[in-house]
Amino acid sequence: MVLRFAGRLGIKTVFAANRPIPDLSETAQMELCPQGEGEADKRIAALAKPGDLVLTRDLPLAEKLVESGVAVLDDRGRVFTRENIRELRSVRDFVVGLADNGLGMERIPSYGREELIALANSLDRELTRQMKK
Repeated sequence: MVLRFAGRLGIKTVFAANRPIPDLSETAQMELCPQGEGEADKRIAALAKPGDLVLTRDLPLAEKLVESGVAVLDDRGRVFTRENIRELRSVRDFVVGLADNGLGMERIPSYGREELIALANSLDRELTRQMKK
């Protein structure tokens, strides 16, 4: 979906991961990161600047990016803002703390048509907003 939006609008996209992503379009660039926890996040944080749009579900990364003026969405279409990121991060840290102490329940959230539509709508809104700036 990201590649379709970027291709349609002629927007350069950058993917950061520790393994190549096959079949990227001409408007996409791959940032191959070293193996290890947080390496792709470090690269994203180093590359992102105000005016960019980052798609991540990693709340610590999202918080860092939002604080530096970068627009951030998660893969379910939620827009992270200065107003909501601290609360979301606090809840996440609490849940992680419970899990670390054996008190959390494993829950794998579903991802279906509703989430995909929400992402498409948020992506469209944020790209339109960014392009107007």
